[in-house]
Amino acid sequence: MKTVMEMFSLKDRLAVITGGAGLLGTKHAEAILEAGGSVALLDLNRDRLLATSDRLRAQHGTERVLALATDITSGKSLSDARDKIESYFKKNADILINNAAIDPKFENKPGAKPLSRLEAFPLEQWNLELSVGLTGSFLAVQTFGPKMAATGRGVILNIASDLGLISPDQRIYRQPGVADDMQPVKPVTYSAIKHGLMGLTKYVATYWAKEGVRCNAFAPGGVFNNHPQEFVDKLTPLIPMGRMANVDEYKAAIVFLVSDASSYMNGATLVFDGGRSIM
Repeated sequence: MKTVMEMFSLKDRLAVITGGAGLLGTKHAEAILEAGGSVALLDLNRDRLLATSDRLRAQHGTERVLALATDITSGKSLSDARDKIESYFKKNADILINNAAIDPKFENKPGAKPLSRLEAFPLEQWNLELSVGLTGSFLAVQTFGPKMAATGRGVILNIASDLGLISPDQRIYRQPGVADDMQPVKPVTYSAIKHGLMGLTKYVATYWAKEGVRCNAFAPGGVFNNHPQEFVDKLTPLIPMGRMANVDEYKAAIVFLVSDASSYMNGATLVFDGGRSIM
């Protein structure tokens, strides 16, 4: 019988993290490494990926960190990454964290309806964001999941959001003196992707359950990252705890979800949002 601390240990476990050079992807990697595991970071941003990799290698050792520039919308790019990971670590991935997403930046024309609004949202942008946030997660599962099933063990974690449970409150994005039909909003893609990830989670959880592969989702609330004070002042009254999350606040939850500490948890969504989704 393992002790509680042994159940949280990730010693000899290898985690693949998509979007591994982003704000939360980096924190997921830190959590895995601090719990004794190794990480393979996949990201398209080569400069940010290299900087993240260099820092983590300096802290945890070169043998425990691999960074690969990877296009997760391409099955070929993912399978190439998988082969390199297996060659480098001499083992298959034990953990897959689907974290990659696009944070859209719109350049709106003066006087034109904001492109974030539903009626003006470009189809190309819809396809682009879903190709990364949802299709990319499916392709990553398709690439790494079968070998987990073949070895009889594995954990897949899809990073969703509290906005996969509730609708965005568009009032927090409102700007004074702007007509209602010209107000900026949280884009439709965010909700569609995060809800979709929860559906993917439930499907995969039953698909490989008998092969020892678990799949869960994580629904975090907003992380404070130097947001404008005006935005923070609008958002925090919607959160019972009265604040956004700190950047390191999710790390222990990630370790729980991908370790043996959650061994009987499958197809579930762990909500970590300061209580916002219960309001």
